[in-house]
Amino acid sequence: MTTPAIEDLLRELTPQVLGVLVRRHGQFEGCEDAVQEAILAAAVQWPAEGVPGNPRGWLVAVASRRLIDQVRSDRARRERESATAAEPAPGDVPGSDDTLALLFLCCHPALTAASQTALTLRAVGGLTTAEIARAFLVPEATMAARISRAKQRIRAAGSSFAVPAGAERADRLRVVLHVLYLIFNEGYTASAGSDLHRADLAREAIRLARLVHAELPADGEVSGLLALMLLTHARHEARATPAGDLIPLEEQDRGRWDRALIGEGTGLVCAALAGPALGPYLLQAAIAATHADAATAAQTNWRQVHALYLILERIAPNPMVTLNRAIALAETEGPLAGLALLSALDGDERMAGHHRLLSVRAHLLEKAGDPAGARDHYRRAARATASIAEQRYLQSRASRLRTRLPP
Repeated sequence: MTTPAIEDLLRELTPQVLGVLVRRHGQFEGCEDAVQEAILAAAVQWPAEGVPGNPRGWLVAVASRRLIDQVRSDRARRERESATAAEPAPGDVPGSDDTLALLFLCCHPALTAASQTALTLRAVGGLTTAEIARAFLVPEATMAARISRAKQRIRAAGSSFAVPAGAERADRLRVVLHVLYLIFNEGYTASAGSDLHRADLAREAIRLARLVHAELPADGEVSGLLALMLLTHARHEARATPAGDLIPLEEQDRGRWDRALIGEGTGLVCAALAGPALGPYLLQAAIAATHADAATAAQTNWRQVHALYLILERIAPNPMVTLNRAIALAETEGPLAGLALLSALDGDERMAGHHRLLSVRAHLLEKAGDPAGARDHYRRAARATASIAEQRYLQSRASRLRTRLPP
């Protein structure tokens, strides 16, 4: 049985070893399978025999042998097998560079967002197919098929194993950051199931964001995304009761927030804000830093939060940004102002029946003194979400308002 230390080491080494093989042999699908076999072998042998002195070299050697055996077993590829078998053992290649190239490859534009996310978690995150399937609440066979199709599409697209240059690099980097953002969000607030959050997914997203930031420390959006993750994850211990019930931001015990993560995230925000441009992730991180800076919910600088959302709404229009701006506006100008802004979202098909719009409207109706309207919207929001933890919270808010309704 592997120890947590060995599991962390294997997860860290997986993308580095895969990068070595892909750079050497140029066949992502076969290399990925070979690396997974090497990882499984290490998980069995290392706890019993000890971690080798050069664990990365051990994995590269084992994976290379598995790849050669795989090529040799396919008689239709005899010519390819001869070329592979004649090559010397792969030398050590800087892991961080290969990890970044691997991230870009997994986020190939030929793939859907779901496939990009699954392949990133498998190839770069080192998670097994079963772990990824559990995280997204789908059968393992379904996730295995999704990952297999993703690898086939990358092969069909003929993508090279390298960090793109110029405009293509900027475009692909946006996809990489978006995929990491999706992974973190699913970890921080699970979209379905009984758990409010999946800390392992959130931590994995942070780890991968750190890798990207180590390679691109001057990129404001990379810094902003990492800061946003750190500042948000700093609150996760205070977000739920021991029974798993959701605790809203204004009611959280801020003494349980992780001040080390907040300090690191705030430092990244301050440094990035001195840069030449403001991007969506950096602005969201600045908003999170404003919340983290308040000792109590009542001391939150809501005018600053609203101003940041207003800028974010202008540079990256999105109904969720408008939704959050409505909350901030309600805090500065009253719930009726927030409700008026929400009405602008009623015609947006992306928000039709969305539980977040329903729950925010319920919250503002409650603050505006309309318990009947608030109760109705809380109940509708509860029916619209697949998260059991959110359902319980919304239903409890509706039940609490029942006693306040006129006879």
